[in-house]
Amino acid sequence: MQTKLSVLLACLLATATLSAATVRIVQTNAAGDSVMLIDPATNKVVGEIGGIEVNHGAAAAPDGSRLYITNEAESTVDVADLKTLKVIKHIPLTNHPNNIAVSKDGKRVYAAIVAGTGAIDVIDATTLTRVKSIRTEGGIHNVYVTPDGKFVVAGSIPGRKVTVIDQRTEEIVWTVSTRDGVRPMMFETNADGSTKRIFVQLSGFNGFVPIDFATHALGTEVKLPEVSAAERVTEGLQGAPAHGLAVTPDGKILCVLSKMNTRMYQYTLPDLKLVGETKVGHHPDWVTLTPDGKFAYVANAGSNSVSVVDLASRKEVTQIKVGQVPKRNVTAVLP
Repeated sequence: MQTKLSVLLACLLATATLSAATVRIVQTNAAGDSVMLIDPATNKVVGEIGGIEVNHGAAAAPDGSRLYITNEAESTVDVADLKTLKVIKHIPLTNHPNNIAVSKDGKRVYAAIVAGTGAIDVIDATTLTRVKSIRTEGGIHNVYVTPDGKFVVAGSIPGRKVTVIDQRTEEIVWTVSTRDGVRPMMFETNADGSTKRIFVQLSGFNGFVPIDFATHALGTEVKLPEVSAAERVTEGLQGAPAHGLAVTPDGKILCVLSKMNTRMYQYTLPDLKLVGETKVGHHPDWVTLTPDGKFAYVANAGSNSVSVVDLASRKEVTQIKVGQVPKRNVTAVLP
C-alpha cells in the first residue's frame, strides 16, 4: 500500500512540475542584435535579450536558468539570465563560432568553432570560463549532444565529416567522412535511449542521409520531392538547399526542412516514409518542437518570421514576425 501511495505521489508531483513549467521558443536573429522569446501558448514575442551582434546559436541550460548564445561579432559565448533577460557574462572563444550545445547535466557548454583549423571550445558552466579546446581538423558548423548525453557530435563543412566525441572524456572517439559538407544533424534513438542513427543534411543536396551510429556506415540518401520550377528557390541558399531537422519526442516522425522547396516534410521512423508536407515561409532554416511534440516552430530566414506548424494536421497555424534573418532556434523549459 505504501509503495502504491509513493508511486501515486511521484506521478502527481511530476505532473504538477510539468504544469508549472514555462515553455519558450528561443529565436536568434542572425542579422540583428537581439534574441527573442516566443510564448507557444499565445504565439507572441514576450521577451528579448538585446545587445548581441550577429547572434548565431542558442542553447538553454537544462534547469532553465540561463541561455548560452554564440556572438559572431565578438567571438564570444554570451550568457544570459533567463529571469532578467540580461547578459551576465561574455566568454572569449579561440576563434569565430557558429552553433552551440549544452551537456545534459548542464555542467558543460560546447561552442562550434568554424574558423581556423576548427574546434569545439569547452566551457565550464559553473565558472563560466573556457577550459578546453578540442581540435577537429575542419571548421565546425553545428554541434550537438546526443539524446542520451553520452556523446558530443560535430559537423564540418570544409572537413566534410562528422566527428563524435565522448562526453565524459572529451576526446574524439570516431569520425566518418561524407561526400560533401555537413550541415544540420538530428538523432534517432534505440528503445534504451542510446543513439541509433544520425540524420545528416549535406551541402548542395536537397535531402538527407542516415548514418548508423554503431557501424558508422552511411545509409541510402533520401532526396526530398521536386517542386515546380515556379516554386523552386535557387538564390541565397548558401550552399544548403535543405537545412533543418527535428525528431518528435515520441521518436515517430522526422521533420525535414527544404529552403529550396519552402517546405517542411514529415518522414516516419524508422522506415523513413514520406507522409506529408507543409508550406512555410521563405528560406526555412531551422526547426524546434514543443515538448509535447504537437507543434513545430520553423525559422524563416527570408521572411523574418517563424512559422508555427500543427504536426498532426500538417497545417501552418500562423507566422510570427521576429527580427532580421532568423536562423537557429531552440525550445527552453523554464521553472
